[in-house]
Amino acid sequence: MNLSIIAAFAYGILAIAGGIIGYIQARSRVSLLSGSISGLLLILAAYFQLQGQTWGSILAVLVTGVLVVVFAFRLAKTRKFMPAGLMTILGIVALVVMVNQMVALR
Repeated sequence: MNLSIIAAFAYGILAIAGGIIGYIQARSRVSLLSGSISGLLLILAAYFQLQGQTWGSILAVLVTGVLVVVFAFRLAKTRKFMPAGLMTILGIVALVVMVNQMVALR
């Protein structure tokens, strides 16, 4: 198992947890739905990477990239570190790990 799989799985779990927390705190169904969908996509991407499917890493990079952009815009709008700033930083770290692993494997 490589770091890209771990990064995709961990960021997926964080996305799901963040969606649940957003729903509990603010009754935001959008947070619950978007966190669940993106988190499940990342976990699915990690699973397919584990199975040797190269498109799993591409899916993980795409979903993580979209989440980084969304959270960066949210951070710029709200100027609140939690949760947008934290998820932006963790997403960038996960994205760097994933892209680095893709480049190293080529």
